[in-house]
Amino acid sequence: MAEHKNMKEYHGQIQEALDDKFLRKTLDKFAVDYKANRARIFEGWNVPELVSEVAEIKDNAAQHMMELFEQFKAEAEKRGVHVHLASTGAEANRIIARIAKDNNCKNIIKSKSMTAEEIHLNPALEREGFRVVETDLGEWIIQNRNEGPSHMVMPAIHLSRYQVADLFTEITKKQQDREDIQKMVKVARKELRAEYVHADMGISGANFAVAEAGVVGTVTNEGNLRLVTTLPRVHVILAGLEKLIPTVADALRCIQVLPRNATAQAITSYVTWIAGANECQPGPDGKKEMHIVFLDNGRTKIVKDPAFKDILRCVRCGACANVCPVYRLIGGHKMGYVYIGAVGLALTYLYHGADKARSLVQNCIGCDACKNVCSAGIDLPRITREIRARLVKDEGNSAAGGVMSMVMKDRSRFHNLLKFVKFSQAPVTTKGGRFIRHLPEILTGGDQTFRQLPALAPKSFRQLFKSVVKNPSNPKFTVALFSGCAQDFIYPEQLVAGVRVLNKLGVAVEFPEKQSCCGLPLEMMGQRDTSLEVSSQNVNGFEPGKYHAIITLCASCAAHLKHGYPELLKGTEDEFRTKIFASKVMNFSDFIYKNFDLKAEDFQPISSKVCYHSPCHLRNSGIVNEPRELLKLAANYTPATEEDSCCGFGGTFSIKFPELAAEIGRKKIANGEASGADIMITDCPGCIMQLRGVATAKDSALKVEHMSELLARTLK
Repeated sequence: MAEHKNMKEYHGQIQEALDDKFLRKTLDKFAVDYKANRARIFEGWNVPELVSEVAEIKDNAAQHMMELFEQFKAEAEKRGVHVHLASTGAEANRIIARIAKDNNCKNIIKSKSMTAEEIHLNPALEREGFRVVETDLGEWIIQNRNEGPSHMVMPAIHLSRYQVADLFTEITKKQQDREDIQKMVKVARKELRAEYVHADMGISGANFAVAEAGVVGTVTNEGNLRLVTTLPRVHVILAGLEKLIPTVADALRCIQVLPRNATAQAITSYVTWIAGANECQPGPDGKKEMHIVFLDNGRTKIVKDPAFKDILRCVRCGACANVCPVYRLIGGHKMGYVYIGAVGLALTYLYHGADKARSLVQNCIGCDACKNVCSAGIDLPRITREIRARLVKDEGNSAAGGVMSMVMKDRSRFHNLLKFVKFSQAPVTTKGGRFIRHLPEILTGGDQTFRQLPALAPKSFRQLFKSVVKNPSNPKFTVALFSGCAQDFIYPEQLVAGVRVLNKLGVAVEFPEKQSCCGLPLEMMGQRDTSLEVSSQNVNGFEPGKYHAIITLCASCAAHLKHGYPELLKGTEDEFRTKIFASKVMNFSDFIYKNFDLKAEDFQPISSKVCYHSPCHLRNSGIVNEPRELLKLAANYTPATEEDSCCGFGGTFSIKFPELAAEIGRKKIANGEASGADIMITDCPGCIMQLRGVATAKDSALKVEHMSELLARTLK
């Protein structure tokens, strides 16, 4: 688990993980294999429909949490089960310790349970004098290493066979084969068999607690859970209240997505249903002493909070970590406290407090991959941004956040500041004024030498627009252009190219000058109040009813305008106007592809080979094939490895965590170079800032351009 006093200490821990070559290689391979295997196992399924059904089941259960608890309690007690409710983790630990004492238990065996990890159950029981042994192979390994899990489903994924063999040598006092994994499994099995026989109490978790029948369901891949729940004379189940669901049918529906998303299996090796205390000769009346402890620990409070209640949908599949570019680099021990990955950032804040989450919650790149893969459709990036906003509200602003907020809430002040920077940057620019030579680390948050940062353009797009636009007299469409600050002031040539393409296709383009930054950087920094102000300014700076579309050439802007604004401005006087505004927002490539029946003969052939980088916010908005189809028409498209992976920019993320941004960016450029392409095309200026900056810093021959620039050059 990641424990640190400040961001400096956290950065040191991150660097330790980056220096672990085995971890990097393992998680790299896992990330690639997982995506392919998940796609295969879901082939032929309507995944959005299934996810929507699971979300509905879990939402309904959460809204009736205490009613389901009472129903479950009544049904389970009919079957001889003792049902408890613990308000806090400490209370749950006391209840379980008391059960053990009352039944004169000494030796306790456990099956894997993240809820037990949440409340630090093992240390609590050990302090009371009990011997506790984990029986899941991964959990047994990390218990003997005095570590926490680095993944919710695969707790020991961070360890090599050699580390495990050395551990087993230490445990058995016999030299173990460091190559033969099957032999190691047999060693573990032999060591654990005696523990099952001598155990007085077994503790397990639950995937589902079915209220209509008082039945607990679990999905596992090892036989240890069945031994834990059957052999000892006392059995305790620990479950969060969010595991309660109304019916067996609901549980079966959830099981259709859980193993597929977790381990790319159609079904796990074992699906176990426990319906009451079974026969047990040493137990009272020949029955097992069985208890179920339900844990609140803030869950009844969370369900009443509209911003956080969706987190209770989580089925603990771990998929949000499987696709996370940050987890892929540093693993769960540096991206979580108890729960890991994107959901872990939120649950750390909700279950363990702001002090444990303060640094961790910054370590989200905002790529939306977790949202796109979630079994229950939880918008984890939105929840992470909400936590950042609440931390700012509760604890006050950082210096950088305060300055950013003050400047950006006033469009004129913001633009004047950029003009000042433009004229004062000359002494620190290089390569013909295109890049910043060096900025002090106090302004950048860390070493930014992994990329060349761009200088501001001599003229902004808003200054160039009237001289560039050549609107047709009889337009097919009339659109408004949303520039975003990066393209307006840093890369105006991308917008100039976009206007030329649109005009050539018979589209009239207007540029409402009251627009400002989309506000996404403010959201990412937790500056919610200013974010709302800027969103409102932009919505009211357009007359959306006039236009066929509001076009943006920035994938991040497009996603925030289309999906973020309606959420942010819900319930405000701008709500109705925002819905119209958002409905008109389209990405440039998407608009071109869908509205014009372009053919290869409409483009001039070029000799350069091009690959593509798919921006996260574009891809996760469902725009995946359209840009690639354009590339096939406009150029010699040569796909690169992992075109759909993040570039490492993430706006302020790359400033806060340059060591992570550097690794992701370099890998992306290396993949582009390996494809044999001359040019990498993308649809986002932020991605260009990252990728062109990395390529320039390493003197790569690979050029990075916006889609608009390629189309402007090749469209006849």
